[in-house]
Amino acid sequence: MAILDIFNNDAFSLTNMMATVEQIDYRPGALGSYGIFTPNPVRTETVAIESRDGVLGLIQTSERGSPLDQRSTEKRKLRQFATTRIAKGDRITASELAFLRGFGEEQQVMMVQEEIARRLSGPAGIVSELELTLEHMRLGAIQGIVLDADGSELVNWYDEFGVTAATEVAFDFANAAEGDIRKTCTQITRAMKRAAKGAWVPGTRIHALCGDDFWDQLISHPEIRQLFLNRDQSKYVENGGSYEQFTYGGITFENYQGTDDNSTVAIAAAEAKFFPVGAPGAFLEVFSPGEMFEHIGQLGQRMYPMIVRDDKRDMYADIEAYSYPLHVCTRPQMLQSGRAGA
Repeated sequence: MAILDIFNNDAFSLTNMMATVEQIDYRPGALGSYGIFTPNPVRTETVAIESRDGVLGLIQTSERGSPLDQRSTEKRKLRQFATTRIAKGDRITASELAFLRGFGEEQQVMMVQEEIARRLSGPAGIVSELELTLEHMRLGAIQGIVLDADGSELVNWYDEFGVTAATEVAFDFANAAEGDIRKTCTQITRAMKRAAKGAWVPGTRIHALCGDDFWDQLISHPEIRQLFLNRDQSKYVENGGSYEQFTYGGITFENYQGTDDNSTVAIAAAEAKFFPVGAPGAFLEVFSPGEMFEHIGQLGQRMYPMIVRDDKRDMYADIEAYSYPLHVCTRPQMLQSGRAGA
């Protein structure tokens, strides 16, 4: 059989390719593992989000028999947002598969599958890059502004919902006395609960992703060091506990491990980002269907891998993967940011 004709085998159909991607390992992302993003596959390229400005107020006393004050109907706003497309390809040529000639069809299929899996899920594979991009978008969503790979804004949820980002909270570790860090934590938890607008339920908690400098100053402060010693968690005192986490003052602090360059996907060194975990509907992860005819009317999938053959010359096949996500923060007013320093 022709070398590239092997891609006509059912093993490389869209269905089987998607099943393969679901089984292979990919670069993990902390935010993807917390379960804070509610999956929301849709059948369209856009998603509608409705907001209501419901405000509780006191009721003035009145005389019996007098007319009642009427409840004001909440103002509703319906907004449409388009999902984005992230996609990457890799070309495999006939010359690269020349070593397969002479094997039976079954062996050929197995060896090509291994090569495809390597290019999809290897350290520099397509799926790894897409997963890293999704983590980058999630990191933006928990800060209220989702950025593209070039740093430009894809969507600013503060602007979309007409709210102002909370003022950055200073953690003055150099001058903080005993109990000051706990007071600052209480300030943050109060602000987030007040801004929740119904999203704070039993079990909701606060998580903070910390940059390296913020984390180092946090765990070296006497107030926190004493906490570790009292709990016999000396590993933080002895070796710094890099990329670990602990809970204090109602907040789970974590030294976020981003990309190795500490910039592509990362928290700024002196900063900490606070967001709710277990707040129903606070974050959504929307996926639209793909661009092929067979995707029309179907619920969106997380990823669409495929093989595109060179039918005219039989010289190459393109390995491609697509995803059509939108990462939504429906409660940007809850988000808080901190910085080490006065």
